[in-house]
Amino acid sequence: IYTISGEEVDALKRSPQLEGFKAKGIEVLLLTDPVDEFWIPAVGRYKETPFKSAASAGADLAKIAIPDESDRKAEETPEQQAQIETLIAALKEALGERVKDVRPSERLTESAVCLVAAEGEMDMYLERLLKSHRQMDPGDVMPRILEINPRHSLIRRLASIAGNGGKEALADAAHLLLDQA
Repeated sequence: IYTISGEEVDALKRSPQLEGFKAKGIEVLLLTDPVDEFWIPAVGRYKETPFKSAASAGADLAKIAIPDESDRKAEETPEQQAQIETLIAALKEALGERVKDVRPSERLTESAVCLVAAEGEMDMYLERLLKSHRQMDPGDVMPRILEINPRHSLIRRLASIAGNGGKEALADAAHLLLDQA
């Protein structure tokens, strides 16, 4: 059972972290009560079905097939795949310790980027809650995983710049993408 937590239902519905779930017709339980952040991990499962955060990196949508879905990776040429890999390396280098990892996303369909928590790490909403209640130092920033949408026009353009040796020009773009995410 996939869940996502936040303050408002409308904001959760617009979350880029849900794009892949919407595209595959998978329902996600929207949780807006702060106690849900503590209740869901404590309960762990409903009957035999475990709860899984849609905002975590462990939500592997690639394993969930839907009928009539074309293989999106087949659309990419080897040159484009190499450019995406070069872009990922440039983003990792530019962002350094601000991110835990940079990788292509299976969940994004419309947005260029999103941040996700690593498997087993604290969700971003829980982190925000703890900071607001002074249970966590506001200066502590947990590095997240930056997922990029290789099919997005902005990412493709940045990948072509990276593929043509423009790694230095990508430093500003890397920080803008992180702030956008």
